Amino acid sequence: MKKKIAIIIVATVLVVFFIFIILPKEEEEKASESFARCLTEKGAKMYGTEWCSHCKAQKEKFGESFEFIDYIDCDMNKDMCNVEKISGYPTWKIMGQSFPGGKTLEELSELSGCTL
Repeated sequence: MKKKIAIIIVATVLVVFFIFIILPKEEEEKASESFARCLTEKGAKMYGTEWCSHCKAQKEKFGESFEFIDYIDCDMNKDMCNVEKISGYPTWKIMGQSFPGGKTLEELSELSGCTL
């Protein structure tokens, strides 16, 4: 009898873990992908470099959805970054305006009009 109760308790804990930890993360990733796509559709660009720790932190906020962000590596595209007057990393260009420094997803949402 005690063994059955222990199995039921473990099963319940696993189900609760799945419902409250795993499922929300999957939904969050979907929202991030949609948000990243919206930024790109609105013409938002992130300028940075691979060696920049702030750029790395900015990329991590998107997780796997960063692949949908229009990212310009200024080490590989120096002329483009000079034309755009990029002087620090990361810098976001949204609707023709420059926004230097890392941004929260909420800030990017406000600047772009894209919903999280």
